[in-house]
Amino acid sequence: MAFMVKSMVGGQLKNLTGGLGGEEKGEGEKSPAEAQGMTREEYEEYQRQLVEEKMERDAQFAQRKAERATFRSHFRDKYRLPKNETDDNQIQLVGGDVELPKELAKMIEQDNEEEEEKNSVIGQLSNIQNLDLDSLKDKASATLEDLKQSAEKCAVM
Repeated sequence: MAFMVKSMVGGQLKNLTGGLGGEEKGEGEKSPAEAQGMTREEYEEYQRQLVEEKMERDAQFAQRKAERATFRSHFRDKYRLPKNETDDNQIQLVGGDVELPKELAKMIEQDNEEEEEKNSVIGQLSNIQNLDLDSLKDKASATLEDLKQSAEKCAVM
């Protein structure tokens, strides 16, 4: 709206004054560099920097997406779930070699430790209901102590 008023009134004022005051460029005639208050070279360098920064951000974003896809595919393999093509594509887009972030690797390691514990004999025994592992440990240690004492008393040993 202001542009229309300025162009209408500004044009009329130029006609009245006869174009005195020299030639001025209108706002629409300024180059993008002049509008930013830079020289043309500075403006081109600024544009290159913007493009480079955008490319770096995009690469970091793709890397993070690939890390998450690797994490999801790990759990799909673990729980024998069907593979997801989108995750595979994201991993291949980055180059195929994706390392998990430290936090995600720690989570997987803790999960693997818990699974190993559950798969061990003691882990299986703890799943049995009405079984007190502490009492079993106490009885086993008492039995071992009795065996040691009887072995000390033995004259053959």
